[in-house]
Amino acid sequence: MPRTDTVIVGAGHAGLAMSRCLADRGLDHVVLERGSVGERWRTARWDSFRLLTPNWLSRLPGWVYAGREPDGFMTAAEFQDYLSGYAGSFHAPVQPHTPVTRVERTSFGFRVHTDRGDWAARTVVIATGYHSRAKVPDLATGLAPGIAQIAAAHYRSPSSLPDGGVLVVGASASGVQIAYELAVAGRRVVLAVGGHTRLPRRYRGRDILWWLDRTGALERDIDHVPDAAAARAEPSLQLVGTSNARGVDLGVLQATGVRLAGRLRALDGTTAGFADDLADTMVAAQDRLTRVLGEIDQYAAAAPGTAAGAPDPPPVIAAPAISAKVDLRRAGISAVIWATGFRPCYPWLAMPALERDGRIRHRRGVTGVPGLYAIGLRFQSRRNSTFIDGARHDAAYLADRITVHRARRLAG
Repeated sequence: MPRTDTVIVGAGHAGLAMSRCLADRGLDHVVLERGSVGERWRTARWDSFRLLTPNWLSRLPGWVYAGREPDGFMTAAEFQDYLSGYAGSFHAPVQPHTPVTRVERTSFGFRVHTDRGDWAARTVVIATGYHSRAKVPDLATGLAPGIAQIAAAHYRSPSSLPDGGVLVVGASASGVQIAYELAVAGRRVVLAVGGHTRLPRRYRGRDILWWLDRTGALERDIDHVPDAAAARAEPSLQLVGTSNARGVDLGVLQATGVRLAGRLRALDGTTAGFADDLADTMVAAQDRLTRVLGEIDQYAAAAPGTAAGAPDPPPVIAAPAISAKVDLRRAGISAVIWATGFRPCYPWLAMPALERDGRIRHRRGVTGVPGLYAIGLRFQSRRNSTFIDGARHDAAYLADRITVHRARRLAG
């Protein structure tokens, strides 16, 4: 059985960032990947998908975007190529097509079981990310069998769905993009709207993420927020990778013909029940937007020359009248798409490292199990820990902790 200092599980952007930081410190390691480098970008994204972050914000340890469109947005295939180039740049020790089936503790450290043999390692880094498995609510079981249902990760294009209308559940990034694409393709679309963080694509002449990066909002530290649990539960960004300054928000969707509804609260055969909360949800999103843009205006006023234009907030969106119940069959709805987020899933982790809800118990990626670490978790240490750009900070921190752990084990 081969031995190494560290096994990294997962060769996405976070796992590769971890690999580069370990390599820079001269630590022996291997990266075990169930498919190929950046597998989920190839298999769990729809055909027209683009990154939500501009290309210049795809910074990784020792690697930056050097193409001709720094302000553009890579497709999923382009980003997978970007990651493959990154892995090749430092000869990352990736073992592709090697799914991990079990990780258990031993006297040496850990034994990592795979379909292609086992590894012994002093430390293990879980880099499978925050998006391990689609989170489909239990009420989905109440949907009539004659209506198709899929998670957003399995959606590919309008032509991949049965003919007819579509109910999209969830109004963060994936939900609004899919709803917009379907409406433009001529489909009748109903969007069940839950909590979200509304943002324009551009503000005062610059990409909104340029502002959030410059003002330090993306680097908000988990130790400096009053309630870490609440911070990790903040609504996801309603943002689209597009050159359109406004982006795609609920107002744009309505103008495209999408019918808005409140949060989906029940499914009984072909009848969908919606909460009477759409107006409140939209007011909360508007309040968050106003607060963020206000902080940007304050920063721009204190740093002359940063803004490339005057304040140009997107218009306030009025909530439409909604129905409490919709008969999906009568409304011509033939499919439901669950854009309701993801949940972690670690069935192969054979040790007490998880919370009751299945999330990894950790502090800044360091678990309570000596030698076990994680990277790519929501608000792991900073607001942008799940962003491509955020992995470099957590990878460097964890690489230093692993170095110390290794030294202690060797000294002992």
